[in-house]
Amino acid sequence: MPSILLIEDDKTIRLALGFTLTNEGYELTVATDGAQGLEVARTTDPDLILLDVMLPKLSGLEVARQLRSDGSKVPIIMLTALDQETDKVAGLDAGADDYVTKPFSTVELLARVRANMRRRIESNTERPSQIVAGALHLDLDAARVLVSGNAVKLRKKEYELLFALASRPGILCTRQWLMQEVWGEAFLPTSRTIDTHIKRLRKAIDRDGWTYIHTEHGMGYRFEPQHAES
Repeated sequence: MPSILLIEDDKTIRLALGFTLTNEGYELTVATDGAQGLEVARTTDPDLILLDVMLPKLSGLEVARQLRSDGSKVPIIMLTALDQETDKVAGLDAGADDYVTKPFSTVELLARVRANMRRRIESNTERPSQIVAGALHLDLDAARVLVSGNAVKLRKKEYELLFALASRPGILCTRQWLMQEVWGEAFLPTSRTIDTHIKRLRKAIDRDGWTYIHTEHGMGYRFEPQHAES
């Protein structure tokens, strides 16, 4: 049974999320402040952490920083009432993998949980040799991309970028993560490099009513196949 650590000081939210997550089959552990949450995270090794930003004793940002400093790779979803772009960026920079802004829908939260849970599973398994999503088919062994059965010619970095995104469906891929994963650099000469490659990818693969790569402004990108009729 997948385990989730919920670090949240608001009793109403704790009870509501507790009911939802346990009904979905997750094993739930709860902490009510940052210091307690950090200790529980270090001793129980959960599969995923739902982490409030504004916590007593130790902020959610500091909890995330310390866990990443420890070398923990557990997926972290920040729960925040802050809707400023800079606050979301601060959470991602602290080590969070994703964020949900309060008030949030149960459907959205569970979708984020499922997507980020896959990150933990994927890190312990070999990457597949084939990825099929919508009309898109990636043959990783042959380094070939097909759209509706037709070969698509991509530049090397475009292919690597598509592979990186498609390997983490539904998960927010931050710009910093993409820089490291695809270019092996913490910073690129121009901030438009990733944007330019994404634009070319969309032009090449968005066909027959399908779109694949969605922008999270100021954050990064998500690979989520969507069809115009859906």
